[in-house]
Amino acid sequence: MKNIQANIKHLRSLRQFSQERFADELGWSRSMVGSYEEGRSEPPIDRLIDLSNYFKLPIDILVKNDLRKAKDTSFIQIGSQRVLFPITVSEANEDLIEIIPAKASAGYLSGYDDPEYIEQLQKIKLPFLPTGTHRAFPIKGDSMLPVKDGSFIVAKFMEDVNDIKNGRTYIILTKEDGLVYKRVQNLINEKQSLLLSSDNKVYKPYEVPIQNVLELWEFTCCINTQEYDEKELKMSSIMSMFQELKIELEAVKKMA
Repeated sequence: MKNIQANIKHLRSLRQFSQERFADELGWSRSMVGSYEEGRSEPPIDRLIDLSNYFKLPIDILVKNDLRKAKDTSFIQIGSQRVLFPITVSEANEDLIEIIPAKASAGYLSGYDDPEYIEQLQKIKLPFLPTGTHRAFPIKGDSMLPVKDGSFIVAKFMEDVNDIKNGRTYIILTKEDGLVYKRVQNLINEKQSLLLSSDNKVYKPYEVPIQNVLELWEFTCCINTQEYDEKELKMSSIMSMFQELKIELEAVKKMA
């Protein structure tokens, strides 16, 4: 495990932790951290699991790759798999999220796998977010009402498309359409595709071949940039009620 020595020190440095603070975070001893970083001993599997859980990185990536080659807002390429490097923190060690600006959202398709593009994005702090890598994506149009044009969807990166929860909403990056925000049905087993639907039924559902899906981000929260008026709020409640009813009916049909 030649890389693990450098990786432990690199990960600690990215968090701006002393060896003692790092040891406290992981439930290790300070001497243990020093021994691993200096290569005097190698961490056993339970220590590797500690690192994997803390940094949300697979163990094989920790062991097989030199993480110093990835920028702190970048990603690691493992064969055909792209794993985001989920360590973006403020000086106070607070997790930050990157914001895709509305005017530059069209460029995300060509820049999503460019570390320099990602690094120059503005970042904000949202302390209530769950663990994981998050980004904020601008919403255009009215296909996902009541989410208004100009809003931002904050979403969590998904490494495995098979983890899709049918009927939930996702930000999807595709080769043809770029960024879209849709409600998703997983058709991978049947058709090797995803069915993307709009909550505004003026827009028809359509399928996207799974090989055309470049990234998938699961909805976490919505940031509205415009105030709702009374009529919109009433319409929003009605639409939400019918959407929930539809999902419940579909679940009943599957059980029948």
